[in-house]
Amino acid sequence: MSSSTAAAGIDPIAEAAPQSLCARQPHVPADRLVAEMVPPPRFDSVRFATYIPDPNQPSQREAVRVLDDFAGGLGGAHAVSARRSLFGFGRAKAPKAPAGPRGVYLDGGYGVGKTHLLASLWHATPAEPALKAFGTFVELTNLVGALGFQKTVQTLSDHRLLCIDEFELDDPGDTVLVSTLLGKLVDSGVALAATSNTLPGKLGEGRFAAADFLREIQGLSARFRTLRIDGEDYRHRGLPEAPAPYSDAQVTKAAYATEGASLDDFPHLLDHLARVHPSRYGALTDGVRAVCLTDVRPVPDQSTALRLVVLADRLYDREVPVLASGLPFDKLFSEEMLKGGYRKKYFRAISRLTALARDAKGLVSE
Repeated sequence: MSSSTAAAGIDPIAEAAPQSLCARQPHVPADRLVAEMVPPPRFDSVRFATYIPDPNQPSQREAVRVLDDFAGGLGGAHAVSARRSLFGFGRAKAPKAPAGPRGVYLDGGYGVGKTHLLASLWHATPAEPALKAFGTFVELTNLVGALGFQKTVQTLSDHRLLCIDEFELDDPGDTVLVSTLLGKLVDSGVALAATSNTLPGKLGEGRFAAADFLREIQGLSARFRTLRIDGEDYRHRGLPEAPAPYSDAQVTKAAYATEGASLDDFPHLLDHLARVHPSRYGALTDGVRAVCLTDVRPVPDQSTALRLVVLADRLYDREVPVLASGLPFDKLFSEEMLKGGYRKKYFRAISRLTALARDAKGLVSE
């Protein structure tokens, strides 16, 4: 019996042991990457009608109106049969895109509901799911890596809409790759929508602004209408602070008592993430209903931190609560990291892990 199970008063023979993320080595075929380009489970049921604008932020209500009109304008173009191969063979050629804006860019800070609005746009667009794609910037670059550039163009070129969440400028090579891909898709008649993040309190210094986005996509900039969405992080709007970390014994006991939970030592999980490609982090959590972590401590380096950000995104997308012992999640990243070039990612990870920690409170018995 391990020290943690002993401290929790658990007999691992009498109770089924929780699963371990560190024991998983998922394989994700390319066709799954394509099929999963839909809004994640957290955003399955969101619609424009379920978005609650902050009454003090008129830009939020205006964004709903503009996006609803944009979705309505995407109906009727190049409807084709649903009986197609996965990678585009035999698909009808889409018409050339009309002149004028063919995309929308949602510019705003994290937690103002941009992903909610982006997923609502996907749901509101009058096309079958096979003709709409939704994914993060990272997932799109992973798709190109899995299929190759030309096959990705062929796969997506008859879509009516491509939604890209969390557009990133961190890697110049990836930015050029995606910008080139988007140019090919727009020429094929695909409408585009994208979001990015703005740091709280950093509206001038270092923020990912619309001007940065439009500059990097160069020739595509004239095709985008920018929607500024102001507001504070809704995950903390009127909500209590995240719960303090629990003890190792509490986390371990909760893992054994929760069906479908995983239990891992945090440093070992960070080591394991280095051996799994980030495109597989979603599959890593398949069937996991709660993630329990012991001994949370500061992330040791930037590469590890960026992998943790991707895992946090996948857990948040899938609404998997995270119960942890050790340090609170706002202590994961060093001050140097939070002031560096990837700071917007780290703030997003802290915000999302905090929300998932709040969701996990019910797993611990009083």
